[in-house]
Amino acid sequence: MAALPGSELSEEKEAENELRRRQRRPWDGLHKSGKIGISAGLPETLGVYDIGAVRREQREFPADPSLARFICTELTRGYFLEHNEAKYTERREKVYTCMRIPKELEKLMIFGFFLCVDAFLYVFTLLPLRVLLALLRLLTLPCCGFSGSRLLQPAQVCDVLKGLILVLCFSMMHYVDYSMMYHLIRGQSVIKLYIIYNMLEVADRLFSSFGQDILDALYWTATEPKERKRDSIGVIPHFLMAVFYVFLHSILIMVQASTLNVAFNSHNKSLLTIMMSNNFVEIKGSVFKKFEKNNLFQMSNSDIKERFTSYVLLLIVCLRNMEQFSWNPDHLWVLFPDVFMVVTSEIAVDIIKHAFITKFNDITADVYSEYRASLAFDLVSSRQKNACTDYSDSVARRMGFIPLPLAVLLIRVVMSSVKVQGALSYTCVFLFYLGLVTLKVLNSIVLLGKSCVYVKRANMEDKLFEPPSTIPSSTKSSNTDQPTCPSPSDEAKAEQIPVTPGSPPSSSCSSSVTTQPTPRTDPLPPPPTDAPPAAPASRPLTPTPAPEPEQPAASAPKEEEGEAQAASELKHRTPKKDLLEIDRFTICGNRID
Repeated sequence: MAALPGSELSEEKEAENELRRRQRRPWDGLHKSGKIGISAGLPETLGVYDIGAVRREQREFPADPSLARFICTELTRGYFLEHNEAKYTERREKVYTCMRIPKELEKLMIFGFFLCVDAFLYVFTLLPLRVLLALLRLLTLPCCGFSGSRLLQPAQVCDVLKGLILVLCFSMMHYVDYSMMYHLIRGQSVIKLYIIYNMLEVADRLFSSFGQDILDALYWTATEPKERKRDSIGVIPHFLMAVFYVFLHSILIMVQASTLNVAFNSHNKSLLTIMMSNNFVEIKGSVFKKFEKNNLFQMSNSDIKERFTSYVLLLIVCLRNMEQFSWNPDHLWVLFPDVFMVVTSEIAVDIIKHAFITKFNDITADVYSEYRASLAFDLVSSRQKNACTDYSDSVARRMGFIPLPLAVLLIRVVMSSVKVQGALSYTCVFLFYLGLVTLKVLNSIVLLGKSCVYVKRANMEDKLFEPPSTIPSSTKSSNTDQPTCPSPSDEAKAEQIPVTPGSPPSSSCSSSVTTQPTPRTDPLPPPPTDAPPAAPASRPLTPTPAPEPEQPAASAPKEEEGEAQAASELKHRTPKKDLLEIDRFTICGNRID
């Protein structure tokens, strides 16, 4: 009887173990090993989970990764772009900007090209006539008497100096043998010529940058008022420096034309291909640099000048080749593919370069219309009665294009290529000159009309009529309350108020170059008069009514508080320079920060 309780206990344990084995679920091991987790949402009936649901879940989410699962996921996975709408909208706008760059850039290039054509034709057409008029005034001056303090006006003095420089440099160029230079260059190796051509391009930019300063120094030295104390070396040394510069620059351009002519006449065209590939190297040196709007403006002006110079060099090459083949028109079609390749590479490089510069620096395509309006403003302001510079000089300073050396070389090549003999030949030359004058006049009229449209469209008309400021430069820099000229984009947003002839201007720009000088008769500036304080540049000027006695006195503190707040905002705001506030005497080779 004593063994009965022990046997009963063993039987009970065996029954419990058997019950446990029967109730054991096949997925308990997986759950304990962590290979699968049973979700709380599985159906449960009488304490037992649905094994079918577990197996379905196991098929949908297999524990071990496989190649089939990876490929299936890659083929069926999805994503939603609208979750990052701002990013993709910005990228699409960049694509649209790159698509607009060729059209806007070529508009600027074409306008600038015709500006260079106008300045270049001025040397051949109107400059000789102006020199003749100045000389006629000198010859008739003893008969007419001395009516004024000057023998010649400043513009006439500059014209006579330009004419003398052209004549002297043309006479000196006769001693330079073009054929000998061509054969000397042709005897060099291809790599050496490639290096020489690159050096000539760099030297041309340096000559253009420094040459206009030499010419400006000569013009100012020759026209400086007599009553002022002279601190210069004299007119004759400046004149000799100018003649020497124009002569050297003409020889440099002649070497460029000779090198390009050798490339055209090479048998395998390897040199021409290497020279054209040099343009694409320019992309590497430009697109990965940081550019502001002013720097891009200077680069655009430099590209306009470079393109015009390339066209003139191609014209010289065609003239020399046609002369060697006795002006056979069939040879012109032989030169046409090479000329087309040079022109196409220039255009393609400019488009690619500007497209990526605007992309990397977040500059919109509308900036080229501002550049065009700025060039148009230079043209319109140079036509004013009291303009401070000639238009051709303004183009030279903006673009670095100096027409005198190029004109000397072209005259030298044409005179050596075309033989003028007999009355009929001289008649043809005179008719050709009349055609150039007609082309110059028509081009000037069209450019002036287009420039007026661009200036009006950019809302820069008021800047043409701003009076010159008589405040000394020291007081300009110290006075921070003077209003500044708004940029064209800011003026477009502001309300435009018609300016009557008797009304005062809206603001005076102390540092802008758009103000034109007027001849001063009095030695000292007029005494200052009591005038109301200038309105802020951000608000349009409105006529101030007469003060009324019933106005509350609390308005004055509010205005002072608003002006103080505006002044504090101006202190923390980074200054933005308008394109027109850049000194127009800045050459394109200089970097504007």
